[in-house]
Amino acid sequence: MQTDITVNGRTYRWMDRPLVVVCLDGSQFEYITAAVAAGAAPFLGGLLAGAGSCFIADCVMPSFTNPNNLSIVTGVPPSVHGICGNYFFDPESGEEVMMNDPRLLRVGTILAAFSAAGAKVAVITAKDKLRKLLGSGMKGICFSSERADQVTLAENGIANVLDRVGMPVPSVYSAALSEFVFVAGVKLMERERPDLMYLSTTDYIQHKAAPGTPLANDFYAMIDRNLARLDALGATVVVTADHGMNAKHGADGQPKVIYLQDQIDAWLGQHQARVILPITDPYVVHHGALGSFALVYLAAPAAQPAPAAQGELAKKIAALPGIETVLGRAEAAARFELPPDRIGDLIVVSRLDTVIGTSRDRHDLSGLDVPLRSHGGTSEQKVPLLINRGLTQQPAPRRWRNFDAFDLGLNLATRTS
Repeated sequence: MQTDITVNGRTYRWMDRPLVVVCLDGSQFEYITAAVAAGAAPFLGGLLAGAGSCFIADCVMPSFTNPNNLSIVTGVPPSVHGICGNYFFDPESGEEVMMNDPRLLRVGTILAAFSAAGAKVAVITAKDKLRKLLGSGMKGICFSSERADQVTLAENGIANVLDRVGMPVPSVYSAALSEFVFVAGVKLMERERPDLMYLSTTDYIQHKAAPGTPLANDFYAMIDRNLARLDALGATVVVTADHGMNAKHGADGQPKVIYLQDQIDAWLGQHQARVILPITDPYVVHHGALGSFALVYLAAPAAQPAPAAQGELAKKIAALPGIETVLGRAEAAARFELPPDRIGDLIVVSRLDTVIGTSRDRHDLSGLDVPLRSHGGTSEQKVPLLINRGLTQQPAPRRWRNFDAFDLGLNLATRTS
């Protein structure tokens, strides 16, 4: 019998049956409850009715894709694993950098640790931006639906994915990108039967459609069918999300945007501060790189800006309509569990209905064919945490986090023996 595995200070029992952890990108609980109420998601409805165990959890801040997926697979917040956005400013190089390089990851993953101990591990992600981070140090199968036509046995641990799945390569801006993840996951469970599998979808639909709309319910019906199939194949299935999603527009359908770089330039002059938007990634058509979390780096002749100047700017930003919170580096790192060396001098969070931009001329909103929905703030922190099993004992009251997913599936779920 395999021994327990300790990763980043947390110990996990060896699985007694296959474990599938699913990250439903952009999925707050209301998407699930609305689909259940509409009769579109009977399997998930069964879990909510008592066939499984259900909690509401907090995702990590900022409520973006990369920080949360990496928290889920490491079991710890960004202050430990180091991935604090989809995108960040590297002060050493003076460049704005995508946070998709495994070298930026400061700890190992649960997936890598179990694979090193001999478990069969598989990762399927919708977008390729996450593949190398999730597969860091891992032996096994790891590929994205975005580039399913390019997989090789040497690079991805599997070949002929399109033939196996029976679907063409989906558009990156489609519901099919996530459907491919689920269908591929079911096929792997039927044939390869991995001990541990992580599935990560895309939030294209959630950016387009509110909970309970026909488009959203149809999407969750697809999810439900595939979760039911994984359950029927004998897997323990844990479902969580990287973040929620909210409408970020007014009654007229126009985005409610604070162009923070323009505002700061008007106050201080150009080149006195740089606004960084950690939501930025290669796929911005559906949100225009607009989210509810921003970093502000202040120019200063010394290593740190004058506290008085920083405090004055923080007050001005906080007074802008639509701003929820403005924090200095140390306070933000402590409150939001972030690595202080990878965040700005000021951290700015907007309210539920408002997003933050840099300069108006840097955001192309021509791809928004529906009113803007986005994420990034504390308003999008509440996410589901569901499992298709009972628990060995009623856990003590706790603040559940989405990165408790592997703890829930491996340590707390009822076992076969």
